[in-house]
Amino acid sequence: MKEGAMKDIDADSGRTPSDNEKGATLGPKASYGDLPADPDAGRSEAEKAHIDKRLKWKLDLKLIPWLCLLYLCSFLDRTNIGNAKLDGLTTDLGIGTNAGLYNAALSIFFVSYSLFEPLTNILLKRLRPSIFLPAIMILWGIVMTTMGLCTNAGGLMAARFFLGLAEAGLFPGVNYYLSCWYKRSEFGIRAAIFFSAAAVAGSFGGLLAAAINLMAGIGGKGGWAWIFILEGLATFLIGIVSFWMVHDFPDDAKFLSNDDRARVIRRLKFDNQSSAEHEEFKMEYFWAAVKDWKTWNGAVIYMGADGALYAFSLFLPTIIADLGYTATTAQLLTVPPYAAAAVLTITVGYVADRTRQRGLCNIATSLLGIAGFAMLLGGSSAGVQYAGTFLGAMGIYPCVPNTISWASNNIEGVYKRGVALGIIIGWGNLNGVVSSNIYRAQDKPRYKPGHATVLGYMVLFLLGGSIVQRILLARENKKRLAGQRDGWIAGKNEEEIDMLGDKRPDFIYTL
Repeated sequence: MKEGAMKDIDADSGRTPSDNEKGATLGPKASYGDLPADPDAGRSEAEKAHIDKRLKWKLDLKLIPWLCLLYLCSFLDRTNIGNAKLDGLTTDLGIGTNAGLYNAALSIFFVSYSLFEPLTNILLKRLRPSIFLPAIMILWGIVMTTMGLCTNAGGLMAARFFLGLAEAGLFPGVNYYLSCWYKRSEFGIRAAIFFSAAAVAGSFGGLLAAAINLMAGIGGKGGWAWIFILEGLATFLIGIVSFWMVHDFPDDAKFLSNDDRARVIRRLKFDNQSSAEHEEFKMEYFWAAVKDWKTWNGAVIYMGADGALYAFSLFLPTIIADLGYTATTAQLLTVPPYAAAAVLTITVGYVADRTRQRGLCNIATSLLGIAGFAMLLGGSSAGVQYAGTFLGAMGIYPCVPNTISWASNNIEGVYKRGVALGIIIGWGNLNGVVSSNIYRAQDKPRYKPGHATVLGYMVLFLLGGSIVQRILLARENKKRLAGQRDGWIAGKNEEEIDMLGDKRPDFIYTL
């Protein structure tokens, strides 16, 4: 890379070079490989901008709403056990005050969920999203329904294990899938809207649990059983419909015209992405993800966000109930913190996309969560601690999609990105095992060890990891802009340069 071609770009801005800047560096063919013909050749820039805006709106309407519904079901089904606990689950299954059995049932979900996650994006790419995503949803809907038929702790643990196995492919799969449709500067807000379904699920879950509990006694089953049965049946039916509602990758999606398909692929290629193209799996892509430091630092950051997320979502009803409220009131009081988190999640996604400063967004947002859990840890009144749950939720939820967007923006290559996201999300979710065991019955009503553990996760891993990653990426950007990485492409042909992915000297990292 010639320094003169890029000298006006601020290495700390996080901005990807424009198309002209890329061309000045490596030339169009070296940068973009074989592009489909431009269907808008000869049109004015204003006409092209209008067509591009209309295309993005079409993609958003076709992809985002249904995927949000899928994740709402997923998060609702994995965390509704916290609501079911308040409605008699532990009493009816003979768990009673044995917190170890209940926490083991929470933990075993994350074991199967995390171990299977790194493989799921490879399966998604090979089986196609329109087959893979509906299939796993039908499977976990069946498991969820049978959970309502459990009669002892062993049955509950078996159901939770298979629920984790079936759900493992959705979250990493959808994030990877969306990253194959949108430019890096567009992905964050879509990932945030998608993940905000988790906050909506938490909010909606409390309302739904309060309503379903009125069915207690029908068919000889407790309210907790009907929570599992009805929500599982709803998931099953939505999974069936998903065969017609989930679309494949851009090169195969049936709803795209040939012109729109060319536009999608061209806009991704000009964003230094090859995600829309066919690529045969090779083990070298797997090892490229494993050897990339960004994979493991991303896993540390995501560990800080996800460990806190599951501790919060699984135990929020219990935390609020132990502030002195009845079960039904506690269910309803979980709604406002989740609603606030959903709004901030989308706001942070929008700001991060516009500014390309995902690291700073993570840092600033995590400080809210740290303040919230400090209030839960040190506050003496129920009001202060309930206020702490608001800040806690607002500090955790936005960081989850922002961290995934940050990792996705900076890891290029169809399978490399898929494997890296699987590792990052899998490692983060494995920390759900820790989250499931830190809020112990003997620590109520203050739960100081639990709050302190979450606080530690957010300070060390979420905040600390984000600071480290931003510093390292900014340093690497400066080296690339100064031409210190140009030797990486010496002697390589166009195809070899294209296959370097994020190792290309003109690939500027998002900060």
